[in-house]
Amino acid sequence: MRRTALLVSATLLTGLLPFAVAGPASGADDPAPVPVDNFEGEIPFANPPAEGIFTWGSDTDDPPTLELAARDDAPQGEKVLSGTYDISGYGGFTHDFAFAEPAHDWSASKGIRFWWDGRNNGKKVNFELKDGGANGEASELWTTSFTDDWTGWKQLEIPFTDFTYRTDYQPVGGIDQVLGLTEMWGYALTLPVGVQDQFAMDGVELYGKADQSLRANVVTDAAVYPVEEGRSAAVKITVATTGSAPIDEPVTVAYETAGGTGESGKDYTPVKGELTFPAGTASGTSRTVTVATLRDKAGENAETVPLKLTVTGAKAPAENPQVVIDAHGLPYLDAKLPVKKRVADLLSRMSLAEKAGQMTQAERGALTTPGDIAAYDLGSLLSGGGSTPTPNTPEAWAKMIDGFQLRSQATRFQIPLIYGVDAVHGHNNLVGATIMPHNIGIGATRDPQLAYETGKVTAAEVRATGIPWDFAPCLCVTRDERWGRTYESFGEDPALVESMETVIQGLQGAPSGKDLKRNDKVLATAKHFVADGGTEYGSSTTGTYTIDQGITKVTRQELEAVHLAPYQDAVDRGVGTVMPSYSSLDILGDSEGPVKMHADAAMINGVLKDRMGFDGFVISDWQAIDQIPGDYASDVRTSVNAGLDMIMVPYAYKDFHKTLSDEVTAGRISGKRIDDAVSRILTQKFKLGLFEKPYADTSGASAIGSTKHRAVAREAAAESQVLLKNAGGVLPLKKSQKVYVAGSNADDIGNQAGGWTITWQGSSGKITDGTTILEGMRKAGSAVTYSKDASAPTDGHDVGVVVVGETPYAEGIGDVGNGNDLVFSAADRAAVDKVCGAMKCAVLIVSGRPQLVGDQLGDIDALVASWLPGTEGDGVADVLYGKRAFTGQLPLTWPKSEAQLPINVGDASYDPQFPYGWGLTTLTSVPGGGTSALKALAVAAAVAEKAGSETAGRAIVTKARLLVQQKMGQTITAASAKPFADADHLLLTGRYAQAVAKLTAAYRAV
Repeated sequence: MRRTALLVSATLLTGLLPFAVAGPASGADDPAPVPVDNFEGEIPFANPPAEGIFTWGSDTDDPPTLELAARDDAPQGEKVLSGTYDISGYGGFTHDFAFAEPAHDWSASKGIRFWWDGRNNGKKVNFELKDGGANGEASELWTTSFTDDWTGWKQLEIPFTDFTYRTDYQPVGGIDQVLGLTEMWGYALTLPVGVQDQFAMDGVELYGKADQSLRANVVTDAAVYPVEEGRSAAVKITVATTGSAPIDEPVTVAYETAGGTGESGKDYTPVKGELTFPAGTASGTSRTVTVATLRDKAGENAETVPLKLTVTGAKAPAENPQVVIDAHGLPYLDAKLPVKKRVADLLSRMSLAEKAGQMTQAERGALTTPGDIAAYDLGSLLSGGGSTPTPNTPEAWAKMIDGFQLRSQATRFQIPLIYGVDAVHGHNNLVGATIMPHNIGIGATRDPQLAYETGKVTAAEVRATGIPWDFAPCLCVTRDERWGRTYESFGEDPALVESMETVIQGLQGAPSGKDLKRNDKVLATAKHFVADGGTEYGSSTTGTYTIDQGITKVTRQELEAVHLAPYQDAVDRGVGTVMPSYSSLDILGDSEGPVKMHADAAMINGVLKDRMGFDGFVISDWQAIDQIPGDYASDVRTSVNAGLDMIMVPYAYKDFHKTLSDEVTAGRISGKRIDDAVSRILTQKFKLGLFEKPYADTSGASAIGSTKHRAVAREAAAESQVLLKNAGGVLPLKKSQKVYVAGSNADDIGNQAGGWTITWQGSSGKITDGTTILEGMRKAGSAVTYSKDASAPTDGHDVGVVVVGETPYAEGIGDVGNGNDLVFSAADRAAVDKVCGAMKCAVLIVSGRPQLVGDQLGDIDALVASWLPGTEGDGVADVLYGKRAFTGQLPLTWPKSEAQLPINVGDASYDPQFPYGWGLTTLTSVPGGGTSALKALAVAAAVAEKAGSETAGRAIVTKARLLVQQKMGQTITAASAKPFADADHLLLTGRYAQAVAKLTAAYRAV
């Protein structure tokens, strides 16, 4: 699922009012302007925390290009800031002040102004201020916009009073929601979307003298006040000023209950009056208006009672608050009734517009205004990867989501939102959360109980922040490690993927869904239906992707055996939602050619819902219906008729809502199809208990990132380590040894966590809390020397550990051929050469897929596939120093060269570097006995298989595998590798006797 952090959305821009564009209008007594940036080179191009200008955007091609260009017509000085842009999502640039220095005080000025070289393109440009908070990237955002509708240079003056508080991408609840101006951290501009153009600006400066009478504003503590019928709502009205100075002139607020769906005198007692805040009143002073509601005996929908505020002497609130008398006495609100009856009752009351709203999911950062939640009856919001509150804390997440839920209470039936995130290896959007190994590492553990435990921890941490829905797990069966999503898969064998689906119970609890109301469970999502792991290299048509979102070409038999099998298991486990793949499916022999999965009715309606019996709801991927051929109406019609129930339209929620309604009205989508979709969505909301408890239960928040939770992640990291080679018993290390540690991934929490960590693509460096592999080793061993590039002297050390591999990526951005490959970087290769040339060495590969070791393998004594172990580097140190034995097994075939790809267990031709299922151990004793021992194990395996004893069968086959591995050593041949890999597949499918027979064949082939 493509997820990006939103700094600003295209929909936001269209909703902002332009400020007046005029020449300088400073008064005679105004002070001299205060320069902010003249673009003569005094402010560098740099990233925070240093002071500087930097660009950003929704995708790699969306940030604009910038330069300080000399121009004869420069309004100030000799240079201007100029650049080009061609933005499809969003993009712009920021000037942040240095974090290490005090914030700037702008409170003495009237506003900010700058020169803009008009292009007369009629497009809006967003201008934003950064006020208060810890630094420029953790500040309140205040925004306005202007329309570029002139040609040539014009100086634009923006009074600070023109800026409005952003409601989409903010510190949750705000730092104080007051444009204080005393702690300013910079400004940002968002450039127009959908036009290829250039721009130039110059002379950013503060102008004028602050006029405090224009800086007062009136705010309310909420926009919506739900109240039980017969009770009273208290609306707190506050006066505040920029700069937090007392008000100079009186401020009056006249209030009156008027309009709405509630009936005056019947549903509430009308109120009318006036509040006065005298001159000298301190900023932040509040008064309260009470609205009393009246009780009757009839069951009713929710009713609204707007409180109209008329403000004199200050800016009025952006919207009038409204009291909402809660819906009551209706069958769907009765928690004692069966869910099916509650759904039927609610559905019978809903209009088409309300049903369309339930089928609409928007990105929280794309909301034009929070009021759109009620205006469009939105059923769901999500946070994409990196779309987080500021500060990124559990409290902030819960407060943000509660704020959104509050808006849903202003709808007629008060249907709660269902909020979703991609918590694909722990609550990975949240700083400080417990980050598990990615799925590929979980597959390497071969431990279904541990997979369950990781899901259990993830669910508890996600739900504690107010989120009831997780877009996980990925049940893809990866068949080509050039795929940028390889690490999202548990492995290349459908039997392995199925065995790890215990994670669904960890997330959801019982298959019946009875546990979903608990405060430590979330709704799970099986994705991406179906065959996303089988896409053919070179078939993608998405940007520069080479394989992701491409075409899977399979026979129907291959489709059933490899890609569909895990979904039947997920349905049997009661998974609540399913997400289709971006990719296309081409079933060989059916003459239909490739069909986009989001349009494949035969697979979604026919196979998933009808044949498999899936009774949850189908959620689309991020903007995925846009990839269906045809116009937008066709995309909506085709996808909904194919069986999609909720559509993820992050930016286009308004267009989708209208288009869906129009298509139903025109008869191109049946009312029966809509009712089915909405029933499925409502069913899960009722099961989650959201109608009774829509707001966050944060009682479990103290366990987020706790020692107990990290212990599970540590165990998973340890069990995921796969020992590929161990010549001379280099591992485990001894505490008495002097260890030389090098490599790019030894001391980098971001690299070892990988993509989908804090942001969509992830990033290197200290991005969250945890323990790096180096830190874990320092705690476990007595003498560790670290030199990232191996430049420090190597003399005097007993053994070297070089930690190399990949840097973070996600999805098609990580496809091989899209700027990525499967070989070590030059720096990593040099570190391996130097350390392994000087002493005995172990090389750890931190990566989301196998890396080609090539000719360096002979120089490496011990080789470990560390995958992406997450935040608990202690787990890696545990196996390096022998606190735990290496027990991990390859979830993927490890190739010798890229020319072999794709290569998978079961292939007719199979000659890998290391076969699927390979994994040496550092157990104190490895089974011996040769062929006689294998014969005995074969007999025992047959008995276990007949008895249906999984525990005994697994133990017997494991003994046989370890015995065979010991003989195979590093002389792995095609003759021994193929039966060895086949044995692990047979083990996972419960055929223990055949597994031992295959291992015996591998033994004899050595």
